[in-house]
Amino acid sequence: MGRLDIRQLKSPKEKALYIHHLIKDLETLDIMLKEDLIEKEPIRIGAEQEFCVTTNQFFPNNNNIEVLEAINDSHFTTEIGKYNLEINSDPLTLEGDCFSLLYQQLKELFKKAGKVAKTKDSKVVLTGILPTLRLKHIAENYLTDRSRYHVLNNSLKSSRREHFNIHIKGVDELNLIHDCVMLEACNTSFQMHLQIHPNEFVDKYNWAQAISGPVLSVCANSPILFGRELWAETRIAVFTQSIDTRRNSFIHKEKQSRVSFGADWEKGTVTDIFRDHISRFRSLLTSTEHDDSLEKLNKGEIPKLRALQLHNGTVYKWNRVCYGVGGGKPHLRIECRYIPAGPTLTDEIANMVFWVGLMLGQPEYYKNIHDKMDFKDIKKNFFKAARYGMETQFRWNNELLSAKDLILNEFIPIAREGLKKANISTKDITKYLTIIKKRVLSNNGSQWMVNNYRNLQKTKTNFEALQNITAYMYKHQLEEKTVDEWDIFNPDDNLKIDVSRIVKHNMNTKILLVNQSDSLELVSSIMKWKNIHHLPVINNKKELTGLLTWTDLIKLGNKDLHLCVKDVMTKDLITTSQETPLKEAKSLMELNNINCLPVVRNKELLGILTSSDF
Repeated sequence: MGRLDIRQLKSPKEKALYIHHLIKDLETLDIMLKEDLIEKEPIRIGAEQEFCVTTNQFFPNNNNIEVLEAINDSHFTTEIGKYNLEINSDPLTLEGDCFSLLYQQLKELFKKAGKVAKTKDSKVVLTGILPTLRLKHIAENYLTDRSRYHVLNNSLKSSRREHFNIHIKGVDELNLIHDCVMLEACNTSFQMHLQIHPNEFVDKYNWAQAISGPVLSVCANSPILFGRELWAETRIAVFTQSIDTRRNSFIHKEKQSRVSFGADWEKGTVTDIFRDHISRFRSLLTSTEHDDSLEKLNKGEIPKLRALQLHNGTVYKWNRVCYGVGGGKPHLRIECRYIPAGPTLTDEIANMVFWVGLMLGQPEYYKNIHDKMDFKDIKKNFFKAARYGMETQFRWNNELLSAKDLILNEFIPIAREGLKKANISTKDITKYLTIIKKRVLSNNGSQWMVNNYRNLQKTKTNFEALQNITAYMYKHQLEEKTVDEWDIFNPDDNLKIDVSRIVKHNMNTKILLVNQSDSLELVSSIMKWKNIHHLPVINNKKELTGLLTWTDLIKLGNKDLHLCVKDVMTKDLITTSQETPLKEAKSLMELNNINCLPVVRNKELLGILTSSDF
């Protein structure tokens, strides 16, 4: 999806031409495999580092293009949201201190981004989901101003023909209907690439699937979205639902989402995996740059299989098959897409070392894993890990094991052996696998964030708590101290937040609502029971229509309690928005001699601001 020349497939002629190139690419790949043209060694690694661009107050910014142009470095590219950018590392040969070299390169590039962002009154943050994201940040006006994102958005919308229905249930619940693909921008990943020997590709891919759940459980760090505590790795649920072309009626019989874990173990060759994707998911996009790959191969040239790569870019498997050409040689690799960005760069490299070590260290016993384990158990493991993180019980090798026992007793030793076989430096093996071990024994990023969010909620509003968490992560993201060593923090501990307080900082969102047709006697009793002085009143459309105050009831006395709320409530309301500077809201209350200010968006009540909230 890094291509700039894509457009939506519309006419039958365009579709036929694209499919022709797609089938040719598959035939060409088959020939390349049979004729042993795919590179087998050396094995290389690489990474894609997504990150967030925020304001100085740690809210999502909308200036990624401006920052990107100022960075002026080909390692950087855009992402779908105006508050996202991505670093593409250089490929490195898997040997010696390659992981330390990758760390150094990413650190230098990320620092470069931070310095440039500072000149644009911005900051850069490593995090799986930016805690300060709000619903307004997933509107289409936050879609990056690049044609390919608008084309993708329009293609998915026209294929689906109805809004995206998002429902995620954890400790809290998120239920919303959304009209564009921008929910994808909530997800910020650290995507890891490992080149695979073509003769063992399918078995290695199945092994990558098998280890996904346990690996995800220890790497999870995205438990909060829009202020709600959801899954340990909420990105998995969000991404699955945000790029779903299926209508609720499953039109076109697509029984899998384009973002999926898969339906079964893979069999055959890597070309068969691509064939399955093409069979299940219709092409959405085309390009002007397709060429006859078979003709190129016959001329002795290495084809880029552009049509196949374009289709593959719209199928978002958590473990994705990739074909590429580097240094004039074709290769195959697996892209691990489920690992979140952050919370520190060191944590990310530890995640990669753990995953690569497991991939290389696959014991003989686990070869042909499809004959030894049920795919449905493996798939269930993955989604349980996304929900529960380190609290997951895994079905592994016909046993039920805790995440802790499986990772400490089996996975870390497998990873260590794999890294040794690849001649990775002992220093790097020890350093990064020790981080994984310590994380298992203390807390991963998800556990740390939940613990601090709950602690901060005792003294701060949700909005302010999330701002503090983001500030803490920003301060420590490039330090050697990893998340397993992070503890409950003091929000006043020199976080250097540029606080320009708005109404949303102080407003109360945990409020009781009453209907204008409710019994006045019941509502007055509720106000006494709960010691509430102000009750917002709504109609059947959930629109704010009035405010019932203790003063209204005092004026009424004990008379006419048989009336409805609408007969007594104050109807001519002075309201404010959540974006209003707090000082202005306070002045508005003082000027009008009122103690309660409803916070609204259009006619929707978002919260209330009372004198006590100051």
